[in-house]
Amino acid sequence: MPVAKVHRISAAAPDDVSGIEAAIASGAIAPAGIRAIFGKTEGNGCVNDFSRGFAVQSLQLLLRRHLDDAAADAVCLVMSGGTEGGMAPHWLVFERAEGPEASAPGAAALAIGSAHTADLPADQLGRMGQVAQVAQAVGRAMADAGITRPEDVHFVQVKCPLLTLPRIAQARAGGAEVATTDTLKSMGLSRGASALGIAVALGEIGMDRITDAAVCADLDLWSGRASCSSGIELVGHEVVVLGMSAAWSGPLAIDHAVMGDAIDVAPVRAALARLGADADTLTTPADTPLVALLAKAEASRSGRIRGHRHTMLDDSDISSTRHARAFVAGALAGLVGRTEIYVSGGAEHQGPDGGGPVALVVRRAEPT
Repeated sequence: MPVAKVHRISAAAPDDVSGIEAAIASGAIAPAGIRAIFGKTEGNGCVNDFSRGFAVQSLQLLLRRHLDDAAADAVCLVMSGGTEGGMAPHWLVFERAEGPEASAPGAAALAIGSAHTADLPADQLGRMGQVAQVAQAVGRAMADAGITRPEDVHFVQVKCPLLTLPRIAQARAGGAEVATTDTLKSMGLSRGASALGIAVALGEIGMDRITDAAVCADLDLWSGRASCSSGIELVGHEVVVLGMSAAWSGPLAIDHAVMGDAIDVAPVRAALARLGADADTLTTPADTPLVALLAKAEASRSGRIRGHRHTMLDDSDISSTRHARAFVAGALAGLVGRTEIYVSGGAEHQGPDGGGPVALVVRRAEPT
């Protein structure tokens, strides 16, 4: 019976894969079982954040030391740039292993599935073509995880592409027009269209409600389980589905919450309680059953948080996504007592305006 394992490993730099290598050497991680690696890297999270590509290259070299090229390429590498504030750079390694049958008939455990897409034509970025491509990939990742019911999915992580000037020029040379020539804006459009694709796949939104014009414009359309991160290091999509399945066993469980705004930690506390973890007891990493926390962060377009003005959208020196990452990471770190948390900026269609989805992976107590 498949068992999901999640390894949280500190990183001293975007190319520091020594912790993963040590875990492989000790037998704690079996390379053939690695399905995905998420990373928080200390770049700016914008178009020119090459820490993501540096990390991907370093991880690919590591994987190729242990796997053949095809197996290494099948691993989803999702790098989220930006560790503003006190957020700690780290890796999350998702592994599929084989274990015993579930201790109780029908008991569910964390399940992991993944999928890759073909390269996205540049003129479809931020448009319906991207929505459809991601929706189809989420369906394949669910099938890979053995999850048949959308309600059993608690988090979908998508790494999506962005536009660069050469990609724009290539599209135009072929007679196609892109959704934007602003490369920074293309990041948001890509995240937004990907999130809408997730919402369609999970039955949160009907495809008939989405148009090209709605992407990053109609804030009433959003997913409560989507997390999308755009980057320069790929031209297709890498999709990872995390959910619960009775076809999997093991001590890990996942639940999700949706923050209504950037300081709304009450739903996260409630999700921890559903998983059997009391937020008030999460004092130090050694004491906590919390294995991973993944979240999205976004500066509210209203310019306010609970009636009071914020200036994240008015700062011409620092992107609002950087402000939001630091702010939300601080709020969540204060709740769980840890800074090794995965907070990704830019939450277009990922939760309500100014809020965002959060997923929590917890190690449940062994039955006595």
